[in-house]
Amino acid sequence: MKAKVIFMVGPTAAGKTEASIRLAQKINAEIISCDSMQVYKGMDIITSKPSPAMRKKIRHHLVSIVSPAAEYNVSTYRREALKKIKGILEKGKTPLFVGGTGLYMSILIDGIFKAKAQNKKIRQCLYSELEKFGREHLYEKLKNVDPEAAAKIHPNDSRRIIRALEVFESTGKTITSLKKQRKGLGEKYEIAVFCLNMERQELRHRIKRRANKMFSRGLTAEVKKLLRLKLSKTASQAIGIKELRGYFDGLYDLEKAKELIAQSTCQYAKRQLTWFRKDKRIQWIEIGSKETSQSIAKRIKEKIN
Repeated sequence: MKAKVIFMVGPTAAGKTEASIRLAQKINAEIISCDSMQVYKGMDIITSKPSPAMRKKIRHHLVSIVSPAAEYNVSTYRREALKKIKGILEKGKTPLFVGGTGLYMSILIDGIFKAKAQNKKIRQCLYSELEKFGREHLYEKLKNVDPEAAAKIHPNDSRRIIRALEVFESTGKTITSLKKQRKGLGEKYEIAVFCLNMERQELRHRIKRRANKMFSRGLTAEVKKLLRLKLSKTASQAIGIKELRGYFDGLYDLEKAKELIAQSTCQYAKRQLTWFRKDKRIQWIEIGSKETSQSIAKRIKEKIN
């Protein structure tokens, strides 16, 4: 039998953290973060990291491992996550991935193609073509070389069109064929993915409530400290950085900053759900407004067994 690797994903503020602790206790698991921002040290409140008490109950991995001044990418994450899976399984435990970064989940489950498919010169030429001839020209070009990729990319999505053409012109192979060569976790392990979800209004309420709680815990002071550093491009994208910078610069008051953070978080949650809805492997866990983390964990455990 293949060893099990479990994913608990979902939009921000859906209750993944507490439910994951309960689930980990039930299935003898250790948690691996599947969050692109929780890897950064000193970004505890802004990224809603599990509390020290939670991390004492269940061991967590890939949390607070790099400076916010450092870049951290998906290939590095994948390499480190694979090592963590191996180590957890060697202890006779179950790896449980928890977070809301869909790209991190996909890169693990589906794998990554290893061809050197990045070429800045080719990319610049393609962007010049975009500027000169428009999106339709590049989309037709992609349809000719890789119709399967073109069928999956919206004609207005310039970035993905250019990426697919860059891969083809760099390697001589289509991005579709390279993706088919990838080897993900499914080759070696039994994968189960669960996505927490709830009624939209309830999620918005939770997001707003969490934003207020973050401020009471010292978000303003944490972001002030972070802004003294030269944040990496990735770390600077954390929700709260831009919004509080505007407050510090005197562009608006603190209440407006809170409102902007809640608004940005709601937009992010919507993007997360859009990503997860495209993945047909996901088992959806619909959560009621009064449901407890214990009952969520129990429901997922029953599905795992």
